[in-house]
Amino acid sequence: MPLFDLDALSAGLPAAAVLPGLAELAAAGPVRAVIEAPPGTGKTTLVPPALATALADAAGTGPEAPAASAGGAGRVVVAQPRRMAARSAARRLASLTGTRLGEEVGHTVRGDRSVSRRTRVEFVTYGVLVRRLLGDPELAGTAAVVLDEIHERHLDADLAFGMLRELVELREDLSLVVMSATLEAGRWAELLGEDGDAGASAAPAPVLTARADIHPLEVRWAPATRRALDARGIHPDFLAHVARQTAAAAAEPDSGDVLVFLPGLREIDRVIGLLRSALPAGAEVFALSGGTPPGEQDRILSPAAADRSNERAPGGAGSGETGRGPRVIVATAVAESSLTVPGVRTVVDAGLSRQPRLDTVRGMSGLVTVRESKAAGTQRAGRAAREGPGRVIRCMAESEWAGLPADTPPEVRTADLTSAMLDLACWGAPGGDGLRLPDPLPDRARAAAEETLIGLGALDDSRRATAAGRRLARIPADPRLARGLLAGSQIVGARRAAEVVAALGLELRAPGGDLPALLRSLRRDRDRAWSTEVDRFERMARRGPPGGAEDATDADPAAGAGGFAVDIPPGLDEDLSPDTAVGLVAALARPDRIARERSEAPGEYLFASGTGAVLPRDSRLTGSAWLAVAEVGLAGERALIRAAVPITREIAEFAASGMRRTAEDARFHEGRIRARRVERLGAIELSSTPVKPTPASEELALAAAVAEQGPGVLAPSAGFAALRRRLGLLHAVLGEPWPDVKWEALLGRFSGRLRERAPVGWLQEILPWPEAARLDELVPERVTVPSGRAVRLDYPEPEAHDDGNAGDGVVVDASGIVPPVLAVKLQECFGWATGPEVCGVPVVLHLLSPAGRPLAVTSDLASFWDGAYAHVRAENRNRYAKHPWPQDPWNAPPARGTKRSER
Repeated sequence: MPLFDLDALSAGLPAAAVLPGLAELAAAGPVRAVIEAPPGTGKTTLVPPALATALADAAGTGPEAPAASAGGAGRVVVAQPRRMAARSAARRLASLTGTRLGEEVGHTVRGDRSVSRRTRVEFVTYGVLVRRLLGDPELAGTAAVVLDEIHERHLDADLAFGMLRELVELREDLSLVVMSATLEAGRWAELLGEDGDAGASAAPAPVLTARADIHPLEVRWAPATRRALDARGIHPDFLAHVARQTAAAAAEPDSGDVLVFLPGLREIDRVIGLLRSALPAGAEVFALSGGTPPGEQDRILSPAAADRSNERAPGGAGSGETGRGPRVIVATAVAESSLTVPGVRTVVDAGLSRQPRLDTVRGMSGLVTVRESKAAGTQRAGRAAREGPGRVIRCMAESEWAGLPADTPPEVRTADLTSAMLDLACWGAPGGDGLRLPDPLPDRARAAAEETLIGLGALDDSRRATAAGRRLARIPADPRLARGLLAGSQIVGARRAAEVVAALGLELRAPGGDLPALLRSLRRDRDRAWSTEVDRFERMARRGPPGGAEDATDADPAAGAGGFAVDIPPGLDEDLSPDTAVGLVAALARPDRIARERSEAPGEYLFASGTGAVLPRDSRLTGSAWLAVAEVGLAGERALIRAAVPITREIAEFAASGMRRTAEDARFHEGRIRARRVERLGAIELSSTPVKPTPASEELALAAAVAEQGPGVLAPSAGFAALRRRLGLLHAVLGEPWPDVKWEALLGRFSGRLRERAPVGWLQEILPWPEAARLDELVPERVTVPSGRAVRLDYPEPEAHDDGNAGDGVVVDASGIVPPVLAVKLQECFGWATGPEVCGVPVVLHLLSPAGRPLAVTSDLASFWDGAYAHVRAENRNRYAKHPWPQDPWNAPPARGTKRSER
């Protein structure tokens, strides 16, 4: 008797086309393959039992072989991107095979596990799979892993693929199948394929393809009169428009069930509230999200429920006879792919998506609402045509659709990588180095995650996982929350720590930004979702991660919070007030968000991470010297503290002890290096003491000054700068022995002696003797003009001679030497036939008006007097009538003042 009745399972499913190829691959050895099949073809239902059967047949084992044995008789683990998809797929396969859930077919998701020794196909989330790999790197008892919906590119899916791709090199009996609904099968085949021998190219994995007949899909465009998104988020008028489109669609006689896509729970609640009074009689409305209780999920996804809701009188659909109305399911992206909502013939798509974003500059991450991609919109529309002809109503104009991005970016490019970096370090591949990941981890996000983990004590300075980090990685939560739970429970108790961590994990809004007030509200109202999380976290704090939770790796019951040692400082081991306990756990969970009020700006805070943020106006927390910040949002260009609790400096220093640093801070300013010893908590300065700079800090200060402001910052005085310019012209014209004084040459010559001799002495030291005695003769500081006044020459920067341009475009000759400039009033030059030269280089004259404004630029005075002077005279003689403007400048006396002053 076969393990599963594949003939019965595959009836009518297009995915049956891949089964012969799958059996052939299994007969030849472990399966390494990519399966490409559109949504709705039945690949999730059919491939896992077919693979289990093929491997068992190839191994010569029967259906009674224990699932814990190795090779072909082991278990097939199927990873799904979402808990709902894993539970739904397991229940559907168990139903189709006529078995009870938890026998031949089971599932393991966070907070819900149904498996036994008989289980041959187990559906899990990608988070469960990663935790299991970290707990059991060989996946003992697993014969095959199927990665479903890999094209969605969730971060855990990328990590699982990289780890498993490495594992199959070590476990030659392990099968690995990747399933995708997109056209990227070739890329996954390359990633999964075998490495070639030296000099040979890699051999891609085989690709098995299933095609499906596409049911007709009608597309309607229904743009709103108001834009969906503005500076404050989703506009209420747009949500009202979505509700109206939904109600109108549900009233159509052939609508079937209606599936509505919105980005989040807040929008779902708003639209459902509008729909309750607008839907036709008999219609039912449901909310579907990752937080929907399992029983409610089962009711929504049950084919029987869909059939009952669409029962009509004998006239059938559209007859107008009374019957139960359509169902309206208002959902997040959980219904976008990987599961089928039965009975749906109409999709209403708001065109919005909520995606993770990491701001590496501010050090903040979270979900943001954006326009969907075309790929996501196509997946959503396909929900309406899975079981027959359907329609999609897109709440946008067709021109807006044309402007949407083609694809949703992989999470690795946009998400916070803290959890991923810890998982990779625990796997033994810090940063993903050496793993065949679909995309490399972005450098800035990777560096930010590493610094966060070092601050948590999860990584050492070499970026490898510490014992504490490995303990944190076994908790199915963000490492920051895990640290708050394990460390906090040793001080405030498991229950109190779990309450705070559960609230932080759910990212609930705190009234007035007051986190303790939020906790009091949750306890008073006995919030169901929060209470469930509290119970789960409390169990983990007391006994370690429970079997069947999201990590599901048979954690050692003895490795509870006691496996995460905390040195409790005096004062914190006493009975703490409720608010102090909340602050302690929040600070332990997010030491990077410990904040100190800026002394010069009340209400503004500097985080240990270096980010700045402000409290809302009239917040009762204003004036608190220290805060443990739980949630931060963006209000325009400013970061706004949305949830926090006051803490003491002692708690701040204890919680962020991994971020405490003492270093010498030296700065070069006004020709001097000043140093101080600074003690910091991340970016927060705790104390500062003036000290004598060390040689190393002096060099760093000089290098930093040059990098920030350019080498000119080293010039100690105007005299130094003037002498360097004069020497620059000498070197450009005469060469040796006059030294090269461009900054690059000076820094190269004196870089090892910066501490011994300040820049002020550099030029005197390198002047050539006896040639230096002629310095003032060759490059004078001033030139006497016909009026008798000595006017200062302006020499160009030495670097200007490299390209022959000082900024005004003046070049003397083909050698590229930039001449000095003499700025002098025109009246002082009457009778001057030939301008001065310096080192044989004609000086460029900037002839000025009596008010000091430029009138002409020339290095040929004779040509100027004979030509351009007449035009300059005509334009300016009336403007400056008190000053001489002779017709014959050749024979007029030079003048320093007005006609009357005769100076």
